[in-house]
Amino acid sequence: MSRAFWESPRHAEFRTRVREILRNAVLPHADRWEAQGHVDPEAWKTLAAQGLLSHGHHGEAFLESAILLEELGRTGYAGVRAGVGVHAYMATSYLDLFGTPAQREAYLEPARRGERLAALAITEADAGSDLSRLRTRARPREGGGLLVDGEKLYVANGSQASFFVTLVRTRDQKAGAPRALTGVSLLLIDADSPGVRRTGQRMLGWRSADVCEVVFDNVAVPEDRVLGRRDHALMHIVQGLDFERLAAGLLAVGGVAHCLELLEEHIRRRRVKDTPLYGHQAVRHAFAELTADHDLVSQYGRHAAWLHSRGELDSRTATVLKLKATELAVRAAHVCLQFHGAQGCLDESTAARLYRDASAGTIAAGASELLRDLI
Repeated sequence: MSRAFWESPRHAEFRTRVREILRNAVLPHADRWEAQGHVDPEAWKTLAAQGLLSHGHHGEAFLESAILLEELGRTGYAGVRAGVGVHAYMATSYLDLFGTPAQREAYLEPARRGERLAALAITEADAGSDLSRLRTRARPREGGGLLVDGEKLYVANGSQASFFVTLVRTRDQKAGAPRALTGVSLLLIDADSPGVRRTGQRMLGWRSADVCEVVFDNVAVPEDRVLGRRDHALMHIVQGLDFERLAAGLLAVGGVAHCLELLEEHIRRRRVKDTPLYGHQAVRHAFAELTADHDLVSQYGRHAAWLHSRGELDSRTATVLKLKATELAVRAAHVCLQFHGAQGCLDESTAARLYRDASAGTIAAGASELLRDLI
C-alpha cells in the first residue's frame, strides 16, 4: 500500500505499532467473536489500554485515526471493524461534536476507556435511507424528562452496548405538511433502562458486529440526555453522516488491501496444469485492475482524511469515497472468491467471509444508490 502525501516517519511508526496491536489483540480471537456474534467485553479494555479508542476525531490527530481505520480494515474481519468503528468514531462522534461537558464526562470518557460501549440507533423498518419516515417518538414525561417508544434495527454493538445514541421524533409535524426531517432530536439512552429490549439479528456478514433490533417501550429519559439541539438534529445528522462515510470509506480501503494480499498469495501458490494461476494473463490482468483501482481509492481516502483534519471535508468528497471504496471491496471480494474456486465457497473459508462482509458495506451509512443521487 502506497503512502499518503502527508504520512511522516512518525505516522509510519504509528501504523506499524497499530498493526502489531491488532495482530495480538484481535486476530487470535476474531474467529471466536464471529461465532459468538460479538467482541469480548475484555477486548474493549485491551484496545483502550493501548490508546486505540481515544484517537482524535478532528484536527491533526485525525490523521492517526485515518491510519487506525485503515489498519482495522486490514484485519480482514469487517464485523470487528464495524463494531470498533461505530464505538470509537461513529456513535461517539456525536458526543464529541455536540455533547455537553457533563455528557462527555458521563459517556464519552468511559467509552474511550473501554468501560462503556457505544451504539448508534438510527435506522428503522421504514426509515433507513429516508429518515423522514422516522417513527420512534419521545413525548413529555410527567415530572420531567421524556418517554421514548419505538423500534430500531441493524444496531451494531446492540447486545453489548451500555448506551445508545438514538434519533427520535420530539415534535409532531403539522397536518398536511410535506414529510421532512424536522422536529427530531438525538438522545442518549442507557441500555439498562427499564423498557429497553434487545434481540440479535443474524446477518449475512459482519457476524461479530453484534447487530440487533432494539425496542424502546415507554423508556424514561432525563431531559439532560438530549444531545445537541432539541428538535434540530437534522444539522447534527448531516455532519455526522459525512464523518461516518469518511470512516466507512477508510475501513473499506483497508479491507480491500487485505483482500488483495490474500488474493495475491493464492494466485501465486495455486497451480493449474503445473502453472500458477498468476501465470495466466487473464488472472494477472484482473489482479492488476483491482490493484490499480485500490491505489486510486486509497489515495483519495487519504486526501479526504487530510481535508477533514483541516476542517475542510465536504459532503461530496465523503460520499464519493464511501461509494467507490465499498463498491471496490465488493468487486475485489468477488474476484477473490472466483479464483479460489469451490474452496472459496466453503462457509468457513476466508474468501467466503470477505464476500459476505463486503456486501453490507454498500448498504450501511447510505446505500450506493442514495450516494449516487447525493453526488
